[in-house]
Amino acid sequence: MTTARPARIRVGVVGVVVGLGVLAVLIAAAVIVVPIVRPPGPRPAFQLPVACGETWQLGTYPGHDDYDVDLFPTKGKAWGRPVLASAAGTVSTAGINGTLGGRTPENPDGPRGRGGGYWVTIDHGGKWETQYLHLLEPPLVREGDRVEQGQQIGKVGSTGNSGAPHLHYEQRRGWEKVETWFDGVPSGITTDDREYTTRAKSNNC
Repeated sequence: MTTARPARIRVGVVGVVVGLGVLAVLIAAAVIVVPIVRPPGPRPAFQLPVACGETWQLGTYPGHDDYDVDLFPTKGKAWGRPVLASAAGTVSTAGINGTLGGRTPENPDGPRGRGGGYWVTIDHGGKWETQYLHLLEPPLVREGDRVEQGQQIGKVGSTGNSGAPHLHYEQRRGWEKVETWFDGVPSGITTDDREYTTRAKSNNC
């Protein structure tokens, strides 16, 4: 009679352990899944990622991919111009995308690299992200850094797969690229089925 009781206790303990394990898995799944399915938050007040008061040309071309923007200054040289955070956030990537190549101010026709070269991505919260590619030098920020709107994160260059010094810029909502907005106004760069440009003045002050 007495020998059966420990077996029942062991079965009960095992059941409790299994139940707690299942509960832990469900909680972990909720922690992962809920943020994924939650809709994006409101669009941050993005500004042009360049110095206050400057006018830049925004452009795209066939094969550039929808919503990607290339920025060129309308006055002066592009090499080394400050690249600024479009909005406050946390640096999620700061390093090299692809390979750097050999295009520099001293050798502007050097070999192209692959991908985005030196780049930075910033998480602005609410599933919003910005990306900054082809920077001249290693980024001035590191992963995990908190940055404020207008803070310099790099310099305009031509690393990666770039034909001339410029800033390749993207805004993403969730995992999808969307039309870039600056100072509360859509940029007008939407699709890549033709080559076209617009101009915008920076209020990133």
